[in-house]
Amino acid sequence: MQLRAAGWWGLALLLLPVALPQALWARRTALRLPPAAGAQQGLAGGDYTGAPLRLVLLGESTVAGVGVDSQEAALAGQLAAALAARLRRPVAWRACGENGITTDQACARLLPQALAEPADLAVLVFGVNDTTHLRTLHGWDAALRSLSAALAARGVPVAFTGVPPIEHFSALPWLLRRLLGWRATLLDRRLRRVCTEVAAGYHRLELEFAADYLAADGYHPSALGYRLWGEGLAASLSVAVPTLASANA
Repeated sequence: MQLRAAGWWGLALLLLPVALPQALWARRTALRLPPAAGAQQGLAGGDYTGAPLRLVLLGESTVAGVGVDSQEAALAGQLAAALAARLRRPVAWRACGENGITTDQACARLLPQALAEPADLAVLVFGVNDTTHLRTLHGWDAALRSLSAALAARGVPVAFTGVPPIEHFSALPWLLRRLLGWRATLLDRRLRRVCTEVAAGYHRLELEFAADYLAADGYHPSALGYRLWGEGLAASLSVAVPTLASANA
């Protein structure tokens, strides 16, 4: 892992004269979409009986719902709806997200929100901003452990989603996509190792990055992308976390 990280930095320095202007151009010309409007919590599967499963999502812009108009159409709402359908029970969801946030910032700004109310499952969605901010693997590792430990100390099962494959983000120039995509892969490998060591769940992002699955900015999921992501994540979680079907308020 350390050799791969050193190799990435070596390549990044070599390509800096080309990659830096591309990064500045992408930053200047990127279409900036707002977070989803409306309530940051809700209830899915209200027609089912039984105590609601209390779901909290903690993360970056996808948890904030960037790319769609409402949280019901974003990852939190779509995951809750898919879990409710699979478990045949209500799911009370909360979204604690912030556009542009990194894991170390989330420890200070989002974690208190996530811990403010009891939860039966916490899903953590990070990686893009830590990649683009060039966080070190050590810093990434430490922040992941801090987030997981704080939630686990409250008895909340923790599941991380995989780091999105930035090489498919059409908003970025090709060279920058490839360079950041390799960096994201390094962070994802470290995430998987951390999940194994702290007994947290790891759920790979299973989503095609075709044009229909991306929002107008070419960076965030569209409503269809969020729906398919939520359905795939619900399928993975319902198998990996057997207590979901019996968790109670």
